[in-house]
Amino acid sequence: MNKKIWEERRLPSKLRDRDVRSEWERDYARLIHSAAFRRLQSKTQVLGLGESDFYRTRLTHSMEVAQIGVGIVRWLKKKHKDNAEIQSALPEDALISSICLAHDIGHPPFGHGGEIALNICMRQYGGFEGNGQTLRILSRLDKYTDQYGLNPTRRLILGVLKYPASYSATVVDSSYGDINTFKWLSKADDHKPPKCYLDDERDVVNWLLETLDPETKSAFISVEHKFDQSTQKRIHNKPIHKALDTSIMELADDISYSLHDLEDAVSLGMVTRKGWEKHNEGAVDLFKNCGIDYHALSEELFGDESYLRKNAIGGLVNKFITNAVVRPSAMPHSKCELIKWNAYIDKKHEGLLGHIFNLVRDQVIKSCNVQQLEFKGQKLVIELFDALISDPERLLPGSTLKRYAAAEGVQQKQARVICDFIAGMTDEYATRLYEKLFYPHKGSIFDKY
Repeated sequence: MNKKIWEERRLPSKLRDRDVRSEWERDYARLIHSAAFRRLQSKTQVLGLGESDFYRTRLTHSMEVAQIGVGIVRWLKKKHKDNAEIQSALPEDALISSICLAHDIGHPPFGHGGEIALNICMRQYGGFEGNGQTLRILSRLDKYTDQYGLNPTRRLILGVLKYPASYSATVVDSSYGDINTFKWLSKADDHKPPKCYLDDERDVVNWLLETLDPETKSAFISVEHKFDQSTQKRIHNKPIHKALDTSIMELADDISYSLHDLEDAVSLGMVTRKGWEKHNEGAVDLFKNCGIDYHALSEELFGDESYLRKNAIGGLVNKFITNAVVRPSAMPHSKCELIKWNAYIDKKHEGLLGHIFNLVRDQVIKSCNVQQLEFKGQKLVIELFDALISDPERLLPGSTLKRYAAAEGVQQKQARVICDFIAGMTDEYATRLYEKLFYPHKGSIFDKY
């Protein structure tokens, strides 16, 4: 593998005098010092901010994903110590840490409620998708450079590109539901965006993939046409492939949000022992087949001692990490090692992880309290967007107004500027701006935005 190609940046960037870091370590430093990364501390993970200082935010979640990602890579290096090709393809610690830390950096305020709201607002302007916004921030928006964002290495961009197909290549307009007269009343499930990168970043993706042979590139960006049997409708196309680093990051993310969100939910009483046992009726063999004593695990999770709960979660994390393996991807004949291989966990552990996630989804994410907060975020974001686009010269702050003015005459680009502005907000920032615009007794001329 030609390591130098993957160390390249779109804007050539020389090392500072006496800088001894690798290119991956430079990526890591730029990321953790970026404003977009810091803002994750005030963005919702699953549970709303401000009700407790105990549970995860997007920032702490991303840090945990990075720690698990490093653990997976070290395990895979040990497991595949006799395979030189896999060894050379596996990422260094600083690289996988950066990919994992960056994976949620494009998500807007208020979780998926904010994502759906911005996709509704941007429907006629190229849509919105949180992972696509991650690529946009890293490669274009962050303030490390004037026009190239953090100017990351080619391999970091490949790692965060979860869905290597554009919005226009994946969207199926007929799969969307109707937008209500009051847009914020539109049903969320009818307006989920396709999994994609945004069309505005085509030049970035073209640069990223220019080193691949034409056959590999064409296959890598291909999509699967999907059909919903229950509604008899076509739904958004789905990208098929991902790179090795991406597969490691996604595995770390799956482990983290399934187990750590479970830990939060148990600690806060949202998942009770009764709910846990009801969910696991008839499914105890899923635990047994993975070498886990279900009854001992239940005692640790729901006992009086919090350290036992932490021990139980840590044991589960270790169980999934140490059952990871590198196998050929869906492109086993690719000439590029980073696309030829993917990381997986075996079917038994994949089934158990999915079973635990379904518990979190059903009893936490889909609970009316969480969904009511998402709905409120959806309303807030849509009304903010509508206000700002109605009179941008009057309402936008200086730096954003400058970008808006530079896009003069191109409505889609102007709308994207407003979308970028809102997507970059924390939950608190968005709430305070909303109150300033819409609440008579909130706000001050001295507020800083």
